[in-house]
Amino acid sequence: MATLLRPQILASFWRLQSPPASLHRHSRLLRAPISAKYGVQSHADQQLPEYFNYASDVLDKWSQMEKDGKRPPNPALWWINGRGGEVRWSFEELGALSRKAANVLSDHCGLQKGDRIIVILPRIPEWWLVTVACVRTGIVAIPGTSQLTANDIQYRLQASKAKCIITTEALAPAVDSVAAECHFLKTKLMVSEGKRDGWLNFSSLCKEASADHTCVKTKLQDPMMTFFTSGTTGAPKMAEHSQGSLGFRVVRNDRYWLDLAPSDTMWCTTDTGWVVASIGSLFDPWALGSCVFIHHLPQVESTTILNTLSRFPVTAMVGAPTLFRMLVQNDLTSYKFMSLKYCISGGEPLNPEVMEQWKSKTGLEIYEMYGQTETGMICATLRGMKIKPGSMGKASKPYDVQIVDGDATVLPPGTEGNIAIRVKPQRPLGFFSHYIDNPEKTAATERGSFYITGDRGKKDEDGYIWFIGRDDDIINSSGYRIGPFEVESALLEHPAVVEAAAVSSPDSLRGEIVKAFVVLSLNYTSHDKEKLTHELQEHVRKVTAPYKYPRKMEFVQELPKTITGKIRRNELRKKEWRDI
Repeated sequence: MATLLRPQILASFWRLQSPPASLHRHSRLLRAPISAKYGVQSHADQQLPEYFNYASDVLDKWSQMEKDGKRPPNPALWWINGRGGEVRWSFEELGALSRKAANVLSDHCGLQKGDRIIVILPRIPEWWLVTVACVRTGIVAIPGTSQLTANDIQYRLQASKAKCIITTEALAPAVDSVAAECHFLKTKLMVSEGKRDGWLNFSSLCKEASADHTCVKTKLQDPMMTFFTSGTTGAPKMAEHSQGSLGFRVVRNDRYWLDLAPSDTMWCTTDTGWVVASIGSLFDPWALGSCVFIHHLPQVESTTILNTLSRFPVTAMVGAPTLFRMLVQNDLTSYKFMSLKYCISGGEPLNPEVMEQWKSKTGLEIYEMYGQTETGMICATLRGMKIKPGSMGKASKPYDVQIVDGDATVLPPGTEGNIAIRVKPQRPLGFFSHYIDNPEKTAATERGSFYITGDRGKKDEDGYIWFIGRDDDIINSSGYRIGPFEVESALLEHPAVVEAAAVSSPDSLRGEIVKAFVVLSLNYTSHDKEKLTHELQEHVRKVTAPYKYPRKMEFVQELPKTITGKIRRNELRKKEWRDI
């Protein structure tokens, strides 16, 4: 880490304090309509500003509140590497450093408003710094996970026509191996103390750059970030988000899916290449004035997570279901969480039994959220709402979420159908703009007045949404439509099962049957597999409807997953149907 990125550590260890009522009032002020000097446009029953920039209209406002003593003296960003390294930035320090980074992107890289930059950085402060710098300059950031291969990077560079890429020394060779094929790429930035031919050193340039920078004027619809979707089939698509869809929606929509105050400390454990990292560890908590906590987490390991929660005043944590499944397998009696009071799960549905185990071992609830790259958060169980285990909660503002049939007709409660969002007559704030260079795919997502998510579910009488499965993951056996998640949830209730994936497998009598791929816990790896298969099948018969039990089972060391941790059921399904 460069010296530039190590501001002076605060003199005393920061402790959370109960925020005065005035802090909540200031937080609400930022969610009111932005400065009256901007023109406004009608958006259904809302008045939206014509111009908005998250850096100047949100981050710089919090910086001023810090100076005025209207925010507690907790960091805006608090980063640790687990080896004693630590960085804390106030909003004022974040502003100064991000202006330096903005000047590097503009002056040294020649990037202008609307240009695209691939940002492949792990959980290090520079990721947050570069992202904010892009917002200040109107440059479109395209995040990528550090697990990308050379082929992945080449595809992203070519598809996006990005003029610049910033990454670490570890990935620089992979970029160099494909750079010649990426004709739009002009500049390569490396976050490292070292030097490499053909690369600019981001840290050194930032150290020398001026902290004076005028934030570019952007409209609400101007592109701000682009994400490559992590779909289970086909090549990744580029979903473009605007200043409004990422930056303004939480300002406009009170509570949205988070319920944080300026005194809270938010830890989103997801990889920086995923949209939830942008929402959960940058735009949303900072819009509410909260501290963003980051652990470098080169490996997501349960002991590290539990020790961190015990040592640091994290009040809210977001993690994938895999994380919570991993944590509940530990003896939690030896851990006492310092300040944790709000746990959120997202990325895919969380099994009810894991929620119950977490509650019994920690006393804490897990609140589920559901969303997509294209939409941000669609549904959530907000704090204070009744938790219905297995449900994803209710529709999040500003979305009208319905269950529709193939003709986009709204279905009554309790009926299975497509999870859909109403996008006509007004496309809701928070929605992606389009798939870049792919109008056909953009158009294909809409049916009637709705955006079709590709997920199937049902809504109960109280408005809670229940996930059943991806539309193309549904198993049709003897006329029974079986959602894989139901089978997987049942299997995960058995102590032998760590992870499971259910897919269709060909059958001469029934057309399709359920097959389960199972990862066993260490205590069961030596058990008789035939006997264990029968035991698990009987267990599923007892837990859920008998017709859903897996008639086939295969024990594997691991399940194939996307870079965001979602199980690639399509890969397992193809394996089953390959010889048909």
